[in-house]
Amino acid sequence: MEIGSLHVSYDVVIVGVVCGVVTASVVVVLIWMYCNRKRKRQSSYEQILPDGKQNMHIENGTLVVNMKQIPFTVPTQATLTRRMERGSSEEFRSQSGGLSEPTSPLNVKRPSVEIPGAYALGSIDPSLYKIVDEDDDYEIPLDHIGRVWFAVEYERETEKLLVTLMKAKNLPTRQYGNNSSCDPFIRLYLMPDERRYLQSKFKKKTCNPKFEESFVFQVSYRSLQDRVLKITVYDVDRHRRHNVIGHALYPLKDHGAESNERLVIWRDLEREVTESTADKGELLVALCYNNHLERLTVGVLEARDLKYENQPSDTYVKVCVLVQNKVLKTKKTEVLKKTDSPNYNESFTLKLPVTSLDAASLSLTIMQHSSGHKDKIIGRVILGSFMFARGKELDHWNEMVANQRDQVTQWHGLV
Repeated sequence: MEIGSLHVSYDVVIVGVVCGVVTASVVVVLIWMYCNRKRKRQSSYEQILPDGKQNMHIENGTLVVNMKQIPFTVPTQATLTRRMERGSSEEFRSQSGGLSEPTSPLNVKRPSVEIPGAYALGSIDPSLYKIVDEDDDYEIPLDHIGRVWFAVEYERETEKLLVTLMKAKNLPTRQYGNNSSCDPFIRLYLMPDERRYLQSKFKKKTCNPKFEESFVFQVSYRSLQDRVLKITVYDVDRHRRHNVIGHALYPLKDHGAESNERLVIWRDLEREVTESTADKGELLVALCYNNHLERLTVGVLEARDLKYENQPSDTYVKVCVLVQNKVLKTKKTEVLKKTDSPNYNESFTLKLPVTSLDAASLSLTIMQHSSGHKDKIIGRVILGSFMFARGKELDHWNEMVANQRDQVTQWHGLV
C-alpha cells in the first residue's frame, strides 16, 4: 500500500510540474506580446539621448557621444494635423512677443515651378480671348436657305486647286423652332464632271456647322477657265436619307490663277443652279439602241454658234464610249473647214452590252484642228446614266433606253 501511494504521489508531482511549466510559458508569451504591442504604439521617432556610458568616451580632452540615427517614417494625417496646429500656435506666440517662430514646412510658401508652354488652371480668362466672328451677323434675304464660306487657291506650278470649306450658317431646320435639327455635310464637284466629288465630314445637330476641311483637285491651267466649282449642301434625316438643301457655284474663270493668292469667298445657297461655264455653242445628237443586237448607234448631225478664240477654224467631233470610266471605243468625224455651224451628218455603231447600260456614258467633244499645232477643245457634251449625267443629257439617255430601236434626237449645250 505504501509503494502504491508513493507511485501516486510521484505522478501528482510530475503532473504539477508539467502544468506549472506550461502555465509559465503561456504567461511569458502573453507578457512578450503585451510589451511588443506597447512598444509599437509609442512614437515612431526615437529620443536622441546618449546610449549609456559605454557610448561615451573622452578623445583629446573632449567628451564624444555616439548618437542614434533617427529612422525615416512617413507621417500620418493625424501627425500632419498636429504639426499644423503646433505651427499655428507657435506663430501666434511669436506675434504676441514670443521668441519662437513657426517651423512647420506646411506654412512655408513654395516657389512655383515654371515650365515653358504650361499654364496653371485659371491663369487665363477665356472670355478675354474670345474671337468675334464678323460674319455671324448679316442681313438675311427672303427665302434664305443658308450661306457657305470657302477659300480657293490655285497652285499653277503643281496644277492643284485647293479648296477649303470653312463654315455654313443659317441652314434650314427640320423642326420649326429647333435650331439643332439639322445634320449637314457638303460635297464638292468640279463641273462639268459630276461623276466624281469630294465630301466633308458629317456635322450633327447644328444649323451653323464649322468644317475647316481642305480638298485638292488636280486640274490643268488650260482647262481651269472652263471649270466651275459646285458646292452642294446635304442634310441627313432620321431615316439616313440625304436631302439636298441647296447649291452654290463659283466659276473658276473669275479666279485670278496667275497670282496664286488664297481668296475667301461666300455664296448664298440656291435650290436650282445652272452649271454652264460659258456659251460655247450647241450640238445636235441622235441616239438609238438595239437591245437584241446590243448595239448603240450615235449620230453626230450638226453644230451651231461655235465660239472660237480668234476666228473660225477647222473642227471635228471625237466620240468616246466609256464603261465605268474606262474608254471602250473612240471614233472621229471628218474635219470640216472653217465655219461656226458645221454639218457633220455622220453616225457610228458601237457594241454595248445591255448589262453595261447603267454604267456607260457617251462623251462627244468638238475639237479645233490646226495643222502643226495641238488640237484644242471647244466644248463637250456628256450623255449617260445617272452616274455620269444630269438634266437634259440624262433625260436623253433615259429616253433612248425606254424607246429602243427608235432614234431620239436632241440639241445639247457645249460645256
